[in-house]
Amino acid sequence: MVREALKFADEKFDVETDYFSAKGKDLKFCIHCDHCVRTKQGCIHKDDMLELYEKMQWADAWIIGTPVYQGTISGQTKVMMDRCRAVVARDPKVFLNKVGAGMADGGDRVGGQEPALQTIHNFYIISEMLPISGGSFGSNLGGTFWSQDKGAEGIEEDEEGLRSMRKTVRKLIRTAQMVKKASVEDE
Repeated sequence: MVREALKFADEKFDVETDYFSAKGKDLKFCIHCDHCVRTKQGCIHKDDMLELYEKMQWADAWIIGTPVYQGTISGQTKVMMDRCRAVVARDPKVFLNKVGAGMADGGDRVGGQEPALQTIHNFYIISEMLPISGGSFGSNLGGTFWSQDKGAEGIEEDEEGLRSMRKTVRKLIRTAQMVKKASVEDE
């Protein structure tokens, strides 16, 4: 679903995109050892998060996508969000005013997508980012997909989910452009 969102963004807007997937990656969970806070040198773990940290700092806008596990985000998504503490410990304002949207895919039409998106939005707020949704009438919290337990094929068949994704991406890109323009004007 995130790949579809990036494809849509590439086709409709003059933006540069990048992609990171937790699938097959070595991602150790945060052990709250405070190494990052004490040293300001990043995380004690040296794993595939290093690649994601660079992308997060580079991007003006983020899309965090997750399958729904037990009614909320996946464990891998939670690990990635928790591990951002290492970047923020080095520079508390590193994500300030970046914009972020969420996408969630469940095996049922109402299988936990909204709680998953709320968790993503909470992460953005805590990180001093601006959470974005597609707005009322079909994209209240972001892109919501119903895969019918058919994976990518189910997502591609979910016209309602694709509509919510397009609505969310449009608002995400427009908001990121406005924020960037305002920050340039402030300088």
